[in-house]
Amino acid sequence: MEERVRMTERTRIDAKQLNSLALAYIGDAVYEIYVRHHILQKGTIRPNQLHKTATTFVSAKSQAKVIHYLLEEERLTEEELAVFRRGRNAKSGSVPKNTDVQTYRYSTGFEALIGYLDLLGRQERLEEIITTAIQFVEENGKG
Repeated sequence: MEERVRMTERTRIDAKQLNSLALAYIGDAVYEIYVRHHILQKGTIRPNQLHKTATTFVSAKSQAKVIHYLLEEERLTEEELAVFRRGRNAKSGSVPKNTDVQTYRYSTGFEALIGYLDLLGRQERLEEIITTAIQFVEENGKG
């Protein structure tokens, strides 16, 4: 019988050696979970509006705006900047329609940073960046 994967096993992944697109893959999921929790906690969104509201936070355009803000405000450490740059510079081979290449690359860098912090178990820093991102999107218009 196959044993189920435990969440604690994810810490065995070497985030520092992982491909940037793999970091972005997990970072995308982690960020979306936080956004969904945030939306549900507000309690003011009708069920049929949940997905549409979440999309405004997790769109490439919105994530690119967030990372530009974090960069301008010098809110990232040198290590975090390096992870972001690796993600931004990764060649994915495709760009979603409705998004230009630069926006997509910046959003991929943001997602890579989120994935990196999550896989390293840096929960406090992860939540600090995500909280800043959510507040920024709510205060400065949605993507």
